Amino acid sequence: MRIINEQQIQETYKMDDAIQDVTKLLLAKHRGQINNPHRTVLDFPDRQASALYMPSADNKAEIAGIKIVTIFPDNPKQHRPTTQGVIVLSDATNGEHVAMMTASYLTRLRTGALSAIATDHLARQDSRTLGVIGTGAMAFEQVLGVLAVRNIEQILLFNRTPEKAARFKEQLEAFGVDVAIHVADSAKTAVESADVIVCATRSVEPVFDGNDLKPGTHINGVGSYLPHMREMDETTIRRADKIVADDIIGVQGEAGELIHAANSGNWSFEELHAELEELVAGERPGRESEEEITFFKCVGAAYFDLAVAKGVYRKAQSRDIGTDVEL
Repeated sequence: MRIINEQQIQETYKMDDAIQDVTKLLLAKHRGQINNPHRTVLDFPDRQASALYMPSADNKAEIAGIKIVTIFPDNPKQHRPTTQGVIVLSDATNGEHVAMMTASYLTRLRTGALSAIATDHLARQDSRTLGVIGTGAMAFEQVLGVLAVRNIEQILLFNRTPEKAARFKEQLEAFGVDVAIHVADSAKTAVESADVIVCATRSVEPVFDGNDLKPGTHINGVGSYLPHMREMDETTIRRADKIVADDIIGVQGEAGELIHAANSGNWSFEELHAELEELVAGERPGRESEEEITFFKCVGAAYFDLAVAKGVYRKAQSRDIGTDVEL
């Protein structure tokens, strides 16, 4: 088995790689070549913690994977990370376990790649201003994803804690992002000016007023991934001309703002425009006018992790990266 650590992955596997590999797997999913069972969750009530086991398989490529993520909220008190994850890959021709790699960066990267693909299909070609609400760890790859598919000239950052937005600005500049970056004084300021919006928060209340959206805006919502979370208000959902899901089963069970709107009777999951794979396959249209408001909702699925893990393993083999161990 080849062990590949976080630093090795970050040095060799980038956003363009992830966009390419996730696109390929979306097409494979559309052709019925992906097996994606429901995830298993083990709860540890005494610690308010949980472990998630998320398997998937690419039957055409004959490779399987499982992402294992543990979430222990009290870990920071022991100077340990709250969330820890690994991905294990298995050869589906003989059952051999061929690789294990860390999952944190890859989870952020594949989510950024999904938003990049959605933005490419749904955002106006002349989009120039990106608004970012929530500047935690997940937001960084979201910005990189949008920059990969649109000629963004200005980024507006908003966080409830302005110091975090200022640090995020410094991180982007240190990474080499060469566009004008400003810290907005409110979510309203960012939303009113933005052509593309990224929301990456764990909020349980809407983070902006849908009335502030200008016609032609595209929104990527990646932060709220549990039924009680809500980044978008019902105004945004009602104003959206097209709502696209990364995985329809996932959003029905986990996308809090859509679940809330459906339960209130003001919206129905039958109104979803498409799954992202349908846009990639050309089965459903993306943006069709300059005035449409579009919304991509992403909650994640194991086969997206498989896409990037496969890509990392392929690079690790060709460049002799990682450490081989005998089990």
